[in-house]
Amino acid sequence: MVRKNTERRAALVDAAIEVLAREGARGLTFRSVDVEAAVPPGTASNYFANRDDLLTQAGSRVYERLQPDDATIARHRASAPDRDTYVVLMRELIARIGAFRAGYLALLELRLEATRRPELRAVLTERVRADIDANVAHHLASGLPGDATAVRLLYLAFNWLIVEQLTLPDVFSEPERDELVAAAVERIVTP
Repeated sequence: MVRKNTERRAALVDAAIEVLAREGARGLTFRSVDVEAAVPPGTASNYFANRDDLLTQAGSRVYERLQPDDATIARHRASAPDRDTYVVLMRELIARIGAFRAGYLALLELRLEATRRPELRAVLTERVRADIDANVAHHLASGLPGDATAVRLLYLAFNWLIVEQLTLPDVFSEPERDELVAAAVERIVTP
C-alpha cells in the first residue's frame, strides 16, 4: 500500500532529487532516499510503487520547483514588451535554474536514464513538450518580440549555457554569460 502523506512524499522526492544530482541515477535507491531525507529505513518504499515511480515524480517535482512565483509573473506582465525586457527575463530564468542546481542536474540524470527506460522517456517527453508549448503560448500572448521559433531556439541555446554554468562554471564568467544571453536574444529575437 502506497502512503499518501503529501508533505512526507514531497520531502522524499526532494531527497531523491538531491541523490540524483549527487550520485546519479545508479545511486538512486529507496535506501539512499531514506538516508538523504533522514527518515527510518523503508520509508521511501512505503510511498512509491517502484523506482520508476520515484524517478518520474522526481522529474515532475523539479519542474514544479522551477516555476516562477506569482510576484515574478506579475512583474513580467507589467514590463515593457521589448528585447531589453526579454534579456532581463532570460537572465532571471537562468539565475532561477542556477539557484536550484540539484534540480537541473537531476533532470540531466533523468534524461540520460530515459534513454534506457521507455516509460520515463514518454513521461519526460510529454512534460518537456508541454513546458515548451506553454512557454511559446505565454510568449506569444505577452506581446514580446519574436515568434515561436525564437522561443524554441533560445530554449535550446540557454539549456546548454545552463549546463556549462552548473557543470563547468569556470568556462564562462558571470559577465560573459550575461553578455551571451543579451547577444542570443538580440540575434535570435527579431522585432
